[in-house]
Amino acid sequence: MAAGNERSMKALKEVWKRAENSLCADCGKPDPDWASSTLGVFICLSCSGIHRNIPSISKVKSLKMDYWDDAQVQFLAKHGNAVTKAIYEAHIPIYYYQPTYNDCQVLREQWIRAKYERKEFTEPGKQLPYSDGVKEGILWKRGRDNGQFLPRKFLLSEREGCLKYFTKQDAKEPKINVKIDVINATFQPEKIGNPNGLQITYLKDNKTRNIFVYHESGKEVVDWFNAIRSVQFHYLKVAFPIASDNEIKNRLTRNFLKEGYMEKTGPKQREAFKKRWFTLDHRRLMYFKDPLDAFAKGEVFVGSGENGYSVQKGLPSGTQGNFSWHYGITIVTPDREYLFTCETETDQLEWVRAFTSVINQAMTPQEYASKCLDAVSFPS
Repeated sequence: MAAGNERSMKALKEVWKRAENSLCADCGKPDPDWASSTLGVFICLSCSGIHRNIPSISKVKSLKMDYWDDAQVQFLAKHGNAVTKAIYEAHIPIYYYQPTYNDCQVLREQWIRAKYERKEFTEPGKQLPYSDGVKEGILWKRGRDNGQFLPRKFLLSEREGCLKYFTKQDAKEPKINVKIDVINATFQPEKIGNPNGLQITYLKDNKTRNIFVYHESGKEVVDWFNAIRSVQFHYLKVAFPIASDNEIKNRLTRNFLKEGYMEKTGPKQREAFKKRWFTLDHRRLMYFKDPLDAFAKGEVFVGSGENGYSVQKGLPSGTQGNFSWHYGITIVTPDREYLFTCETETDQLEWVRAFTSVINQAMTPQEYASKCLDAVSFPS
């Protein structure tokens, strides 16, 4: 028996060492140490917990702590991540967001359920709930003034190229009507205080506006998210006919590069520093008094290094404004310097890294146009 166990463990390790199995099959996290004995995929601890919630589809076991018999090892050897992904990920729409280990639980869970439980990507041309070009339904929206979440009707239309929401079910005119190409959507469960919380941002008069929504069903809110991406993709295919699918895919919804609290001072740099919530959305640095504010109190465009933008650790010598946090950051633009302080050195380094990643990228023609239109700056 001991010899059999040793033989099985040796064979298991050989399969485990294959290059195709070095990343989690579902989220891409390195060095997965769990596997599904019924699907034949190698997965990380976090994804194994999601698999465990669909026991009719997937039976998971630890590669380090559990016993694997010869038949189970042979099944893994016959399948593995490459073979199984070729089956369950054969026909993923290019606009469908495939989450990574950095993404929130609801995105990862619905991705796993879409693959293995609902088998959404196994057949070509399959009708999917987010591929119709139109979606209508109820989302719970946070009130701008009272902070209460109330049910609101939302309508997404590819034909009209817009997203609308209505304050009443029978309302004829929408409260907002937003063109699809100025919309971004990103999951914000911690900020919103709901595991299915989704933040929808859009530009109006070249200023950012926020809507915070959720749905009790994780599947429904992820379907809304991918429906927005689907409509955006087809809209941009028409708007930019010579662009490749991958170029368009990169212009769909995006996660914020960095969010969190910093202190800021005004343009005279003599005012007291004030604690504010900051969001870096690619080249837009916005600040809010509260993370759930509908409107940014100010924005600044972060351009590229070749256009005179840079970021530095620390504050200029002789900075006069009073500040309680001591890890400074200075953003240099062609027009002025912006001064911030962070509570910890870790925060400082993360913000500097995020700003540097933006500044090191060359600006696109669209970003030049955005800068010319953007007259908003940080007030005092």
